[in-house]
Amino acid sequence: MVTVTDRAQRILESAEKIQSPFELDPSLCLYSPQDNVDSLAHPRIAAWLDFIRDEYEPKLPEAKRRVLLFMPCTKTKPYPFSSEHKAINQRLIDSGFRPTERLDLPQELQARLEPEFSNDVLNLSPLIDDAGTVIHRMVISEPMALVPYEHIVSFKGLPSPATAYDDPGLFEKRGNAVSPWRANSTAIAISATRWKWGDEERRHYALMHNAMSEALAHVIARIGHHYDDIVAWVAPGLTHRSFVIGRGERAANNVPAAKKVGTGRVELVGANDHLPAGQPIACLPTLDDCKDAVERLAARLGTDITQATGIYARGGANATPLALPELLDVLVARLRPL
Repeated sequence: MVTVTDRAQRILESAEKIQSPFELDPSLCLYSPQDNVDSLAHPRIAAWLDFIRDEYEPKLPEAKRRVLLFMPCTKTKPYPFSSEHKAINQRLIDSGFRPTERLDLPQELQARLEPEFSNDVLNLSPLIDDAGTVIHRMVISEPMALVPYEHIVSFKGLPSPATAYDDPGLFEKRGNAVSPWRANSTAIAISATRWKWGDEERRHYALMHNAMSEALAHVIARIGHHYDDIVAWVAPGLTHRSFVIGRGERAANNVPAAKKVGTGRVELVGANDHLPAGQPIACLPTLDDCKDAVERLAARLGTDITQATGIYARGGANATPLALPELLDVLVARLRPL
């Protein structure tokens, strides 16, 4: 059970998500939408956002085709050591992609890697296959907006905040994305373990959501010409997909278009609302992809749809459904079109 009312204890729980040799920065523990909005002025986050918005340029090898692949952030830091990223990256390696240079996470993490994984799952460089397709991986993550894989550990000679933070503060449905100790908290405890957001949580969620989507769009508008395809591998219905999709995509993706605050509504604006009509970020998997994956999962396991749906919901590799083989088939097909 997640601690909610004792920030000091919750920070101790957050520290367990950070893999050694990296360490948690307690000032980057963001447990509510209000914490998230405040973080935009944090020196480490402000420096990162300045870098990623206005200075960062990808360094990519020669290729016949270049794909920018956005991956979801994970509670485990650094991201590549998470169950989800290990499963996704292993599938890419098994599909013929390989690192373009030796840019690895520390040896200490490689030594703890499970034997079923190649050490290349912890490589941070762009990947390339024999057909000349390069995959450049980035992570969609609040409060940094996006994190290029090659800068997960450092940027501009500085430690990256991406290995030192914990931010469960935008996940309303979990019932614990609150900071009751804040003067501007309007969350209400509805049970011993669950809290309901109030107006200030919903208002700050919209502020942070729209700040992240604007930053994401700003970067893509500036560097998108480097890529032939831009794909976000993010779960339907969740916040990271909401950061990406535009107004006309929300209903089909089962994503809210606004947050109710008081008697009004604050619109949720996605990166695709900011980008030119001909340059949207494609979000996968689609809802139809997910339905098909459940059917194929049932066939693989020799079970019925009801049981397969439960297994699907629990995800693959002790992660989310995005790591299931049936959904990774969809990703690989997009990355390596026939």
